[in-house]
Amino acid sequence: MRSFWRLTFVMAFVLGEPSFAQKLVDPNSVAPEFREAAVKRRAEQIRQIECGRKADAAKVLPRDRTAYLTVCLAEEGPNPATAAAKPGSPVSD
Repeated sequence: MRSFWRLTFVMAFVLGEPSFAQKLVDPNSVAPEFREAAVKRRAEQIRQIECGRKADAAKVLPRDRTAYLTVCLAEEGPNPATAAAKPGSPVSD
């Protein structure tokens, strides 16, 4: 009986794993003062999803996927959230 419960727990975890994935941000469901940040985050998520689809279409190997995604995201334009964090970039006070 114990093994049945353990097996049930493991199966629930394995089948429930996709629910742990990060969901697209809905700007309409956040407080008004955070809406602008939510819009930017959603745009970034969409860019990442599109680059992932391009990697799938190009049949990029898993070991090369990170490099491919990095280049793809850089080609689509800089991320305004991380642009100030790059070394050598001017920092505004």
